[in-house]
Amino acid sequence: MRFIKTFLVALLLFAAVTFPVLAAETHASAATHNEAAAEHSAEHHGLPPSAPVFNLGPIQFTSSMVVTWSVALLLILVAQMATRNIQLVPSGLQNFVEWLVEGMYGFFEEVLGADLVKKSFWFFCTLFVFILFTNWFGLIPGVGTVGYGSMDAAGHFHLAKPLLRGGNADLNMTLAMSLTFFFLWVVWSLQSLGIGGALKHIFSGGDNGNGVMALFMAAIFLFVGVIEVISITFRPVSLSFRLYGNIFAGENILEAMMTLVPWLGWILPLPFYFLELLVGLVQALVFALLTSVFTALMCAHHDEGHGHDKEHKHGAHAP
Repeated sequence: MRFIKTFLVALLLFAAVTFPVLAAETHASAATHNEAAAEHSAEHHGLPPSAPVFNLGPIQFTSSMVVTWSVALLLILVAQMATRNIQLVPSGLQNFVEWLVEGMYGFFEEVLGADLVKKSFWFFCTLFVFILFTNWFGLIPGVGTVGYGSMDAAGHFHLAKPLLRGGNADLNMTLAMSLTFFFLWVVWSLQSLGIGGALKHIFSGGDNGNGVMALFMAAIFLFVGVIEVISITFRPVSLSFRLYGNIFAGENILEAMMTLVPWLGWILPLPFYFLELLVGLVQALVFALLTSVFTALMCAHHDEGHGHDKEHKHGAHAP
């Protein structure tokens, strides 16, 4: 029950964290993009890379934000229904949710270790579930394919402004999740190692020996540490672009198959549709797995070492 409450809070965090990032795009720039898309619609053979923007009074929204909030609300509703009447012997929806959570807990425990998973499982579980169902929600007929556009000279319709846009087909959404992970990664790293321990983990290789060899090895590990810092700072970029690129490309493939042969537009996308179902699952797993591996590489061994020390001390004082 405690995890479900944390899960609901995390979902709200993911749904809300996109707002300040997405709202940074001004109405003027969005209008300019839409005008350019309309002018070049005859040459356009794919979906626009940015989600359409619309205003509700002084507040600005995008169609991908609507999809993101819809997914969050649906998942919150499912979690509430599963935990409304908790039974000792679970059945129905409660049984499915418990099976899913327990299976994912075991999976992430193998990656993170018994100690670190207790502290971070709420995040990685929410991350996987949220990305998965956001990807699949984007495959509902009409999402990303119904909207405003124009006909070209050959009589083909080209979509320029979809009414709804898949949440992870918007780079702002994937970047917001990546930056949220990066912030939590820093917090967990400092909690496990401290500032000095984190710097030592990155820039030191352990015992470097004595004399000239010690200086040489220190210089080598300093150089490797600088490369590691650059790699760490680019992780949010690589994570966000990987997820965004795969989902956005999938949308364009489905749109291209629908317009390739107009009178077969209802059947040509079907094989790619089922492929995208698999891609949505794989990308959710890859994102969650990579973030958990990055966390384990920095924190897991230190936390496990402390756990073993506590067990050893407890055993030493046991009668």
